Amino acid sequence: MSDSYEASRQRMVETVAPRVDDDRVLEALEAVPRHEFVPPDRRDSAYADRPLPIGDGQTISAPHMVAVMADLLAVGPGDDVLEIGTGCGYHAAVTAELVGDEGVYTVEYSEELADRARDRLAALGYDDVSVRVGDGREGWAEHAPYDAAYFTCAASSFPDPVVEQVRTGGQLLAPIGTGRQTLVDATKRPDGSLERTERGGVRFVRMRG
Repeated sequence: MSDSYEASRQRMVETVAPRVDDDRVLEALEAVPRHEFVPPDRRDSAYADRPLPIGDGQTISAPHMVAVMADLLAVGPGDDVLEIGTGCGYHAAVTAELVGDEGVYTVEYSEELADRARDRLAALGYDDVSVRVGDGREGWAEHAPYDAAYFTCAASSFPDPVVEQVRTGGQLLAPIGTGRQTLVDATKRPDGSLERTERGGVRFVRMRG
């Protein structure tokens, strides 16, 4: 992929590389044109390692956060992944690079953001990413069970419907907490309960709905 942002994207990948164990995640970040997902007046900052506003009170996560989450999620080709909080679609595109477009199902509360993300993903060749407008707490039962689910917005706890839609042995990853947030990495046990690992403090926009 050759474009005027290539050098900036390469620098971004080098910046986040120390936080990532899986080279496939770095390749995914290198493949996705992040500048296409931010508003035109923010493109100069598209590859800076910080969150940026994308409209409707929402943000695109900092590159290192997307990288860390993709690395923790440990998904691969053929996996089905549920994303809660499409936003601009960037994180979904990174996930699509790891599992394939047809394995990404993403739910967005804002119809405006969902429509824009759907158009942008299609324009960039991620045609088979499925985007739905709805309350993320409900997940997307139609395509369950998922191998993994992750949230790009903070929830007070893992919503039961989403937990139910992940297969036994599958993984959930979300910023949990209303004041202080912690990135929680969970594996679903056979009895439906979650084995949780805390991965440090984070700051995300709150889940809507």
